Amino acid sequence: MSIPRTIATVTFAALSTVGLSNVAKALTIEPMIEDLQGPWGVAPLPDGGLLVTEKAGRLIYQKSDTRHDVSGLPEVAVVGQGGLLDITLARDFEQSRMLFLTYAKPQEGGGAGTALASARLSDDAKQLEDVTELFAMKPGSSGGQHFGSRVVEAPDGTLLLTIGERGNRPAAQDRSTHNGSIIRVNRDGSVPDDNPFIDMPDVLPEIWSYGHRNPQGAGLDLEGRLWVSEHGAKGGDEVNRITKGANYGWPVISFGEHYSGEKIGEGTAKEGMEQPEFYWDPSIAPAGLMVYSGAQFPDWKGDIFVGSLKFDYIARLSGDPLEEVEQIKTPETARVRDVVEGPEGGIWFISEDNGTVYRITP
Repeated sequence: MSIPRTIATVTFAALSTVGLSNVAKALTIEPMIEDLQGPWGVAPLPDGGLLVTEKAGRLIYQKSDTRHDVSGLPEVAVVGQGGLLDITLARDFEQSRMLFLTYAKPQEGGGAGTALASARLSDDAKQLEDVTELFAMKPGSSGGQHFGSRVVEAPDGTLLLTIGERGNRPAAQDRSTHNGSIIRVNRDGSVPDDNPFIDMPDVLPEIWSYGHRNPQGAGLDLEGRLWVSEHGAKGGDEVNRITKGANYGWPVISFGEHYSGEKIGEGTAKEGMEQPEFYWDPSIAPAGLMVYSGAQFPDWKGDIFVGSLKFDYIARLSGDPLEEVEQIKTPETARVRDVVEGPEGGIWFISEDNGTVYRITP
């Protein structure tokens, strides 16, 4: 199926101390695949094709006029916000054809939990081979919310997976569960020897950081450090730089409030709990997060891009302290679920409402 290119004049809202000022910039926004139902994660391929997940449990491959479903997926629980979620290519994909999937896994006795699997994409891209479960959270939950579920491969080859607290707020501070944590495992699913809590009794050894509400965006910066975007409640959406063993405070501290209007926890700060690098109030419902290399847009090197599900734009954050400096807002940026950088340096994003994956280039 041939998809036409669209040249768009994009209006950026450039943020400053004197308010919003609009600056028109000409960018190319191309639809790369259309007619999707509930797209959640996208992985551009080195050969110019792509893989995209649909939450209802479908993995789609497209390259030029070729489009087909990929078979061999693990069993997926499609419940609420859960289903087939993120997809990330291994760093050595061109040699190994290995990729990583996150999903809601059905659990005994009902309920579901965030899980991570590896697989090899067959040479004809029609099926997954050697599918291996690497991790499944303990415990699961009968609720259908806050699965988190972004996965990245760190420079040392370990895998970092975000997990929401599944609507069980106190569990985000309970390290005997995986709820509200970022976990770190090796590519074979084993626990790295240098994880922060590996020798602590009553603490799950996979935990890398904790005190998270629902981190649905994750990416590495140019130094290889992990950043996540995280849903707050009513206000208090956060961007956090993740530090080994750190506590990010939910639900003890937050810059938001409960949907009922009640105060969250003990305030906005507490000793021993991390502060966000940036937060939004009101909430934008942040989803995918990407730190840009500068390959096609040198002025954006090192900047953070975050999709907004609520306000239909891509935020660009920059500086120290971190600030939201621009908003990419077009008809294409309708409910942005994922933002990634392609191997060619384009900025790829999913519009959930449009059912389309787009690519931004100069």
